[in-house]
Amino acid sequence: MAVEIEKQGHLAIITLNRPEARNAINGEMAQTMESCLDEFENDPELWVGILKAEGTVFCAGADLKEIAAGNGAALATRKGGFGGITRRERTKPLITAITGTAVAGGCEISLSCDLIIASTETVFGLPEVKRSLVAAAGGLFRLPRALGMATAMELIMTGDPLPAQRAFELGMVNKVVLPEQVLGEAKQLAERIMANAPLAVQASRNVAARALMDDDEALWRASGKGFQSVVGTEDYQEGPRAFIEKRPAVWKGK
Repeated sequence: MAVEIEKQGHLAIITLNRPEARNAINGEMAQTMESCLDEFENDPELWVGILKAEGTVFCAGADLKEIAAGNGAALATRKGGFGGITRRERTKPLITAITGTAVAGGCEISLSCDLIIASTETVFGLPEVKRSLVAAAGGLFRLPRALGMATAMELIMTGDPLPAQRAFELGMVNKVVLPEQVLGEAKQLAERIMANAPLAVQASRNVAARALMDDDEALWRASGKGFQSVVGTEDYQEGPRAFIEKRPAVWKGK
């Protein structure tokens, strides 16, 4: 499988598995990514996901051989967009664990996730302008949101790379660690998230994800809707009960 999913308790680990092609996106990868995300979203026992890649490159973007062969449309899916992920509507937290380069579509895939753990060797970038292309999988608007307009404009118009440490300093990356520590760090972050009530995490994430796009009135409505979505659930009863009884909460996700 070009993209694989592994379940570890409440954690899903999704892996790009085309290292011989620098994990460049082809039609098979886009389709299997969509299938893996469907499985992740539809399984109530899966609360958090980690997206990682085999090999030394996280993702080099689109497979240019496929584009040259006239198969460019196959690199996107109806539900997920490019790579089966960049336009995907999700409800559950997804962490990107990056040990190698994430440029072009690979950078756009990382920006479509919620949190990023990168390695000291990772570089990001949108080099499309160097090839007379346009980054059309979300990078042109997600990068300014993540970095601020000045830095993002510079990267977009020069096509130059951005080291992970600088991305961390500007707020795009959550943490930078040694390559061999990336997956472990991502799992630790996932564990911290999974210690909380999963339905409340999802409702909170869905509002925060719209914070830089919607106006305040829409966000007030979304916040109220999110709160109401957990009222009456078993976890809503368990949270205060566990606090009063001075014990860890036992979440059920329902």
